[in-house]
Amino acid sequence: MKLMHLSLYRYQIPLDKLLPVGKQRIDSRQGLVLRASAQDDGQTLVSAEVEISPLSGQDVDEQPLKGFSQETLAEVIEELTPMLDELITSDIDQLITRSEQTSLPSIAFGLSLLHAKLTDRLRPARQGRRTIPLIYQAQDEPPQVLDARIKALDASTHSVKIKVGQTSMEQEIAMIHRVLAIRPDLKLRLDANRCFTLSQAIDFLACLPLAAIEYIEEPCIERQDNSLLFQALGVGFALDESLNDPNYQFAMQAGLAALIVKPMLLGSLPRLQQLTQQAHEAGVRVILSASLEASLGITALQALSEALTPDEIPGLDTLSAFSADLLVSTGKTRCLTLENLICLKQVNREAV
Repeated sequence: MKLMHLSLYRYQIPLDKLLPVGKQRIDSRQGLVLRASAQDDGQTLVSAEVEISPLSGQDVDEQPLKGFSQETLAEVIEELTPMLDELITSDIDQLITRSEQTSLPSIAFGLSLLHAKLTDRLRPARQGRRTIPLIYQAQDEPPQVLDARIKALDASTHSVKIKVGQTSMEQEIAMIHRVLAIRPDLKLRLDANRCFTLSQAIDFLACLPLAAIEYIEEPCIERQDNSLLFQALGVGFALDESLNDPNYQFAMQAGLAALIVKPMLLGSLPRLQQLTQQAHEAGVRVILSASLEASLGITALQALSEALTPDEIPGLDTLSAFSADLLVSTGKTRCLTLENLICLKQVNREAV
């Protein structure tokens, strides 16, 4: 198949409520849409779009986001824009080649995902796929509002993700007990974003019903303390931010229960497949997680989760904060089309 058309668009979507990014908050999301059309020898034209949205930029206090994508959106645009001219004369497999050559994970993921879509190797996700709800108490939000959200959870929901290390330890312990008082059947995926010393993590978890904790993501500031926490309390941990290190290589550790993989931050689909296989062979769960993508990106992550980790429920519950959908409707009042986006570049090749 030959690439016949490539176009790059930029989007920005305001959020209806602040979303946590580690200990920071954002009030809008911006990124790119890459669209391609490819033609096979039988003259059949196939088109697909992917979202390329590094998790970088500034928070609501105009401070740089820390601990997520190392590349900026400007750097992605700078690398992608001239690449379109080179790809337009190429076989579709050049998308994979370029995904392996780039040093920017969001581009690597986007190009390899585009290849998978154009070659029909990534089938659409089934309707009604479950996600893990993200539970957090917004600033100045009355406890009764949180209670209402917990009571509104579907009966089929048995796990929730809760951000910890955001406010005082006392407040968060009280919030977790409040959640469990309403839904004692819930299992907790706690996300600490490396906020605790070992002694703080032990003190915090000791105040919670340990049997209710599925795992805690990146609990300790010092990575080696995660296994010590497991030895002290028997609570398994998951790695998340650690995977953002470009030099990360999978290695089994005592207490390692899961890898929380953000494909937009990890890189190409072949790398994602390799890491998933290594973890599964060691008995470690792999759970795909969003990097706060818009609906186009979330839909792709749902399909990837079904293909690579069919027994896991991915962590993709962030769309409720978006004021609009992106190309793929999830039922919001507004769904942006390509005509609503800023076109950065288009290149075409004459059909033969």
